[in-house]
Amino acid sequence: MKRIEQYIAYLHNEKKLSNNTEISYKRDLDKMAGYMDSIGVSDVCMVTPSALHSYVGYLQSNGFATATVSRSVAAIKSFYSYLFQEGQIRDDLSVVLHSPKIEKKLPDVLTVEEVNQLLAQPAKDTPKEIRDKAMLELMYATGIRVTELITLKCSDVNLSTGFITCRQGEKERIIPFGSEARKALKRYLKESRPILTKETNCAVLFTNCSGGTMSRQGFWKLIKGYAQKANIHTDITPHTLRHSFAAHLVENGADLRAVQEMLGHSDISTTQIYANLNNNRIRQIYRQAHPRG
Repeated sequence: MKRIEQYIAYLHNEKKLSNNTEISYKRDLDKMAGYMDSIGVSDVCMVTPSALHSYVGYLQSNGFATATVSRSVAAIKSFYSYLFQEGQIRDDLSVVLHSPKIEKKLPDVLTVEEVNQLLAQPAKDTPKEIRDKAMLELMYATGIRVTELITLKCSDVNLSTGFITCRQGEKERIIPFGSEARKALKRYLKESRPILTKETNCAVLFTNCSGGTMSRQGFWKLIKGYAQKANIHTDITPHTLRHSFAAHLVENGADLRAVQEMLGHSDISTTQIYANLNNNRIRQIYRQAHPRG
């Protein structure tokens, strides 16, 4: 639909949102437009508040997860706010919509021992395992997202100061990393990367074994494989290392604002979940250890 295409172009050109966010918004809005078309509303500007409520009810009654419904509502509200600002509709109808309350589930994190077991798995002197070791070490050292990891450029890494520059759209943040990650990166850059890239002029820091861009799915399989080798039974995803990075920092007394900045969270409430996780752990220890717990 043309209006949706124009809105997605606006998100890309004006708001500078990530590609993943644009894809999610377009998918949600296309789904909404398809539903409206099925009930005889062919133009999104002709949608009524009751039709919007009907669509949200349709999502909920068809078993869509609360988080999915909430994201769809956010996309719809943003879309209609844009149409209103552009003068394409007289009233912003989406103000009648309210996102369903999402129960904040505490994230799964690894223990320090489990992280050590995982990071010890790529131990062979092959170009692939040297690369894998560097990727896992850097991810745990910085807490960056998998998309940020696989799009990181060589120029974003400062080995002498121990910092990486992470970019998301127009936003930029500087994150430190420690001695273990530095050692793994140095070895990768010296021994492994020239072999994987065939010494071509490649800007991306981590490539696949053919010297091309690594996919999110490729890294997901990589981390799953090493978790299995390490005999870790927690359901590990690439985001598990990010959660573990944040949880271990907070557990050891890191300032929540500093953790928020390193993670790139726009809202401190998102980071607060790691403090809640730590409080739960302390409460559990108290109950187990105190005579009257």
